[in-house]
Amino acid sequence: MKTKNHNKAFGIALAKLRKEEQWSQEFLGFESDLTRTFISLLERGQRSPTLNTIFRIASTLNIGVDEVIRKTLNELSANTHST
Repeated sequence: MKTKNHNKAFGIALAKLRKEEQWSQEFLGFESDLTRTFISLLERGQRSPTLNTIFRIASTLNIGVDEVIRKTLNELSANTHST
């Protein structure tokens, strides 16, 4: 699997998690000490999150890192089967 696919799957999962909270990218960025621009790049799959970033976002969303990864894997699987 290509890293680009992983980034895209992470971005889709992140956007869904953020929208479940009804948060803007700006709010998530502020709460997690990241910029809105960086959140946008992550959601569009144009940047790879570091492990620190994943932990920071999960903590901000008050969910476990395992849930973020599980949702990312679900998106990756869904995108693989639809192509």
